[in-house]
Amino acid sequence: MTSMLSRAVRSLPATSTWAVRFCTCSSHFQPKSKKTLAKNGVKNIVVVDGVRIPFLQSGTSYADLMPHDLARASLQGLLNRTSVPKEVVDYIVYGTVIQEVKTSNIAREAALGAGFSDKTPAHTVTMACISSNQAMTTGVGLIASGQCDVVVAGGVELMSDVPIRHSRKMRKTLLSLNRAKSLGQRLALVAKIRPDYFAPELPAVAEFSTSETMGHSADRLAAAFAISRVEQDEYALRSHTLARKAQDEGLLTDVIPFKVPGKDTVTKDNGVRPSSMEQMGKLKAAFVKPYGTVTAANSSFLTDGASAVVIMSEEKALAMGYKPKAYLRDFVYVSQDPKDQLLLGPTYGTPKVLERAGLTLADIDVFEFHEAFAGQILANLKAMDSDWFAQNYMGRKSKVGAPPLEKFNKWGGSLSLGHPFGATGCRLVMTAAHRLKKEGGQYGVVAACAAGGQVMLHGLASVVPLLRRAGIPLSLVVPRRHALYMSHISAALKFVAIRWP
Repeated sequence: MTSMLSRAVRSLPATSTWAVRFCTCSSHFQPKSKKTLAKNGVKNIVVVDGVRIPFLQSGTSYADLMPHDLARASLQGLLNRTSVPKEVVDYIVYGTVIQEVKTSNIAREAALGAGFSDKTPAHTVTMACISSNQAMTTGVGLIASGQCDVVVAGGVELMSDVPIRHSRKMRKTLLSLNRAKSLGQRLALVAKIRPDYFAPELPAVAEFSTSETMGHSADRLAAAFAISRVEQDEYALRSHTLARKAQDEGLLTDVIPFKVPGKDTVTKDNGVRPSSMEQMGKLKAAFVKPYGTVTAANSSFLTDGASAVVIMSEEKALAMGYKPKAYLRDFVYVSQDPKDQLLLGPTYGTPKVLERAGLTLADIDVFEFHEAFAGQILANLKAMDSDWFAQNYMGRKSKVGAPPLEKFNKWGGSLSLGHPFGATGCRLVMTAAHRLKKEGGQYGVVAACAAGGQVMLHGLASVVPLLRRAGIPLSLVVPRRHALYMSHISAALKFVAIRWP
């Protein structure tokens, strides 16, 4: 894997002829003789277009805003990009994870702020890192059932300003004070306050059921699959290198400029920072200290951002004169054990959806997987390409195979572009749609795992002038158990993992 990644990074074209070559290829592409995957009696549902404001590292240009400000900007940008009349939108759904208590239904507040009618319903969903995926599939369901023809779905996250609560003891005391009827009652309650009451409850990116951060799970997974620190850093470097290349060549066309009130206009993601293996190697373990291999350099970072897409029935889109970007053919949600099975979703889900669609891995032209950690991606690639793993953990006779890197996250991923929890799903879908068009592909697979051991998958089909094609579902499930144990031996933390053959 190390040498494979090295060759992939070294072989990146140095000039813009790469983009021109793919553009030319697309314009002369001959359709493949494959089935469309359309379903009898089911409406064709399409992505007309989508946008996102630049994804920024938390604590930077968006730090003084509120989440609904970012969501509003994405909605306004979507309207400007598509010229879809506000009154045509039947419903708005937004995803978010860490909710601002002042705007609990952020979809509604953002919609009103963006100028939508107060007659347009809107609601907010939350499903960890797949919240905007949930928003999109909610829209698909509304259209498929005949309730709506046009739905706007999106997601937003502002990690620069997350709610910090008083301790539970202090909250109970304050609520009791609010109900107290006399001065004596109030004084009695105040007298019970102790210094520890003032300790705040800080939010943590951790599993409630296990109290373990996803970074710890990633470290265990990397150790169990014998993914080295060097391999993880190489993959992270690949992500940043490809993202910078995509930025420089203008491929990230879903990004729209955002004039931050009181500040300059933001035009691009600011987390894309190709480094060197030497610099990355200097960073210390971020989660399992001191011997872990997951670091800040090979993990996704806390990010602010918002995204939005407009979804229609194909009939409605064509009637309004729109040329869709892609078909949304199918989606699957799966949930697993949040402790031992948190991050191996693609391995378990991919063979299921391929069989369901009657396709093989070789039929897929574009893979867009959420990069939570480099170790998570590499472990999945290794497991997917292992007959041993398929037979011992999945109950299958043979492996599904690993997605080839030349089709995989070619414009960077969450490690480099950023990961606003609630907004990443829409970015993945739009990147897959744009890549299908650019590269002349037919089938696209989008995968994203989430906290709680839940997984979401989309199947996309390309829509280009010469191609009337259909999409494929992508499934993410997480494996039964890849055991990794940590024990203290002579006061040193050591890993003891199931040996990878």
